[in-house]
Amino acid sequence: MKILISNDDGILANGIHALMEELSKKHDVYVVAPDRERSAAGHSLTLHTPLRVEEVDAKYGAKRCWITTGTPGDCVKLAINAILSEDEKPDLVISGINHGPNLGADILYSGTVSCAMEGAMMGFPSIATSLASMRTDYEDFKVTASVVSEMINHLSDYKIPPRTILNINVPGLEREDIAGVAVTELGSRMFTDEYEKRIDPRGKVYYWMAGELITEPDDANTDISAVRNNMVSVTPITYDMTRTNIMKELEQSLCSEKFCNWFK
Repeated sequence: MKILISNDDGILANGIHALMEELSKKHDVYVVAPDRERSAAGHSLTLHTPLRVEEVDAKYGAKRCWITTGTPGDCVKLAINAILSEDEKPDLVISGINHGPNLGADILYSGTVSCAMEGAMMGFPSIATSLASMRTDYEDFKVTASVVSEMINHLSDYKIPPRTILNINVPGLEREDIAGVAVTELGSRMFTDEYEKRIDPRGKVYYWMAGELITEPDDANTDISAVRNNMVSVTPITYDMTRTNIMKELEQSLCSEKFCNWFK
């Protein structure tokens, strides 16, 4: 299988290193990643400045590697439309391994998830992967990399639906301490929205985001609950944000006889 790997933590991050090394044992791995950290970039694209691209020495078993000055979304878009040759186009796009969890509504800000979403928007099966831990040493990512590799094997006969990615979060535990795999829905929020007001040494006011963890019931079928129960969470996510279930009711309230005759 040909796999395109990107991330939002940059080409030098330990997470992408571990993923490249593990997946290249069985697959042809190509890497297009930011030249620096672009965490929480969301689904942004570079429109008003040039995008620099440089091929670098392939490492950790990868076939070829490039770095760009762009965002995570830029990386996948560039890779598929401009960098990879036809015989290098991926069978699967994987984003990660992210340094930290991507759970609940916080995925809206995630460069890791948006990177995978770009792959899905272009019609390629895509997966976002994260280590749900704040530890960032290379050894900390090896379990997550092996879990992702095994999951790809189990999904070999499964076709990820169009406009959909799988968002995978792996607890920061030893393999024997992980309780299993759970297919989950998105939780609400990981943290409350709180800011601490502070004064800098020059007497100027500044604010620091300092939200607290939000608790969820242990038996909730959410990604947040699964990770807190030491399970790998796998959440199918779509970028199609149309609320089709309310369209009929909205039309009945807004219009009559399928024509909004109040608007002239």
